[in-house]
Amino acid sequence: MTSPKRKAQIVTIAVLACVVGVVIVKRWRPAIAPRPVTKEEAAPQDVIYAMLDAAREGDVNKYIASYTGQMETSLKQTIAESPDFSKYLKDSNAAIKGVAIAEPQQTGDREMKARVEYVFQDRNEVQFMFLEKTPQGWRIARVDSAERVKTLVPYGTPVQ
Repeated sequence: MTSPKRKAQIVTIAVLACVVGVVIVKRWRPAIAPRPVTKEEAAPQDVIYAMLDAAREGDVNKYIASYTGQMETSLKQTIAESPDFSKYLKDSNAAIKGVAIAEPQQTGDREMKARVEYVFQDRNEVQFMFLEKTPQGWRIARVDSAERVKTLVPYGTPVQ
């Protein structure tokens, strides 16, 4: 059997161990605590891919969020006048088989230019997109019209 004096010593040691443990945890917690997750800034290419994904899904809000300035204003006006812009987005992107985005080139302090090539069953088209750095990150500010590109081998041609 354990004497009352021995029980008191065990309880005292246990309490002291707990206190020391709490002090250590509080002192070193900032070093071991998980860092707050910060949203990493999306690259210009990511914004273009997100816009294309939103168009394919017919997600009008995500689609609009990819744009800024006059493009955003113009698209909002078009959406207000169009009864089913979501269907239009889906239909206009249904024929695209693939997309290739070249590494964007900086054209100004807050502007990048990206060459986007769309692959269709029967042709390829190239379009230049100009992205602007906004407080919300990169956004598409303007878009050149698409130009047809001659392809040596059409998409889906069997390999011989």
